[in-house]
Amino acid sequence: MNDETRERLRRTRRVTTPWSDDGTRGIGGTHLDELLERWANGYDWGVHERRIGEFPWATVRAGDTELRVIHQRSADPDAPVVVLLHGWPDSVLRFERVLPLLADMHVVVPALPGFPFATPLTTAGMSVNRIAGIVADALGELGYSRYTVSGGDVGGTVAEILAAEHPDRVAALHLTNIAPQRALTADPAKLAPDAAAYLRRSALWFRTEGGYIAEQSTRPNTLAVALGDSPAGLAAWIVEKLESWSEESAFTPDELLTWVTAYWATGTIGTSFTTYVEPAVLPDRIDTPTVLSVFPRDIKPEPRSYAEAFLNVCAYVEHRAGGHFAAWEQPEAYAADVHRAVKLGD
Repeated sequence: MNDETRERLRRTRRVTTPWSDDGTRGIGGTHLDELLERWANGYDWGVHERRIGEFPWATVRAGDTELRVIHQRSADPDAPVVVLLHGWPDSVLRFERVLPLLADMHVVVPALPGFPFATPLTTAGMSVNRIAGIVADALGELGYSRYTVSGGDVGGTVAEILAAEHPDRVAALHLTNIAPQRALTADPAKLAPDAAAYLRRSALWFRTEGGYIAEQSTRPNTLAVALGDSPAGLAAWIVEKLESWSEESAFTPDELLTWVTAYWATGTIGTSFTTYVEPAVLPDRIDTPTVLSVFPRDIKPEPRSYAEAFLNVCAYVEHRAGGHFAAWEQPEAYAADVHRAVKLGD
């Protein structure tokens, strides 16, 4: 992190409101001040940047674009293949802790277009459907014709589309949530009672917690300027989500700052909105064998009956701890469910 960024942080104009330390109104002012002080005067991005750079990175040609991926090969050339797909507001770092637990597999972790560490995104139209096609093309270039796909958030939606469009390639799915767009079009009259009740809870969540979705999907240019020019604003926007969507103490201050700096250093907060802006086309139903992992601190955990309306749920695994970033928070549990999905696809 350069001196100019540190100087920006030191010159941050502190903004207070009557609710500055009310956690229900966003990130607390005192907490943010502490993080910004650490970011400006003690945090060493270079240490983390070098560690991230040591991942087995590869750049793969995928149709008319390129996809950067972490490509961790197993010692066994015949090992199964697993694809891990991250979401927002994170990056490939979501899977850093789970990678050592999947050494018995070939693992591909794409940096999704528009997100940190990806090839810079310069054109519109990068929907989840297009991303699914790019991932499929890249896996073909790597020589993989059959694989299990695991993901959540944006990555989970990409995984669903990938399975629907390439049923001959996707042997199994492992998801931590199903595509949230389904809640906007699902007919409650066609669902089981607890699934219909979930739709009502989901609608309430969108009204009370989904303001960021409305802004990112409708006014990305405006928001990109506000967050892309202010490290303090970027930290407030991202850290609120990292902390409120996860178990308490899931991140140390330096871990929070590393996930935020990944966006700041790569200048990708604006382009990370792409899948919110571009419309998604989802299949009505996916027959691929699926493991759905449910973590109690996730933002909208779905009941099994709701998931079964859209997916071939072969295992519904309820965990005692963990949240939206489960691969980071509960890597052993996450890895166990990935292995369970791989067995489904055998």
